[in-house]
Amino acid sequence: MTPEESLIQYPCDFPIKVMGRRHDELTQQLVAVVQQHDPGFDPATVEMRASKNGNYLGLTFTVRATSREQLDALYQALTSHELVQIVL
Repeated sequence: MTPEESLIQYPCDFPIKVMGRRHDELTQQLVAVVQQHDPGFDPATVEMRASKNGNYLGLTFTVRATSREQLDALYQALTSHELVQIVL
């Protein structure tokens, strides 16, 4: 497969799962990051799940993906965020 080929057909709704240490501003800060890459993202659609002991918070952001470049930039922004542990 060449770099130009993709298994994803754009545009599409694409879920991104993020896990970070529980912090009062985690969701708010990550919503702001997501909205920089998907201005139409609705914060009310964020799915949240706390870890068993409540130390971590899992968030699912379903973004409107328009290109691989958009997704790559969003993944880079999320993985480099100081409160984020994992991005899937």
